[in-house]
Amino acid sequence: QVQLVESGGGLVQAGGSLRLSCAASGGTFSTSAIAWFRQAPGQEREFVAARSWIGDKTVYLDSVKGRFTMSRDNAKNTVYLQMNSLKPEDTAVYYCAADPWGIGSENIKSYDYWGQGTQVTVSS
Repeated sequence: QVQLVESGGGLVQAGGSLRLSCAASGGTFSTSAIAWFRQAPGQEREFVAARSWIGDKTVYLDSVKGRFTMSRDNAKNTVYLQMNSLKPEDTAVYYCAADPWGIGSENIKSYDYWGQGTQVTVSS
């Protein structure tokens, strides 16, 4: 199993930045695709970004392209989501998820392991 713990959320004004971290332990982090999802109140959890366990290809939700950047540091078993130019509609609980041997799917059903989430609130 892979245990995931998110951190870095908080309250920020529109136009500001935050960097989320997802620390992994156990399992095989280096051979797992990692994704970020988010869930706003009353809405379904939606895909934000994902990265395969191999290579540097990252896929993003269209509305975050050019503003969010996902990176991973296998030596530290940590994945990051740098969020710039934040908008009020980015407000949500952000979750990281792991898919062993995955390719970085946008499909929520592909992910077996989830963190507890971290709240991001963007004020207008």
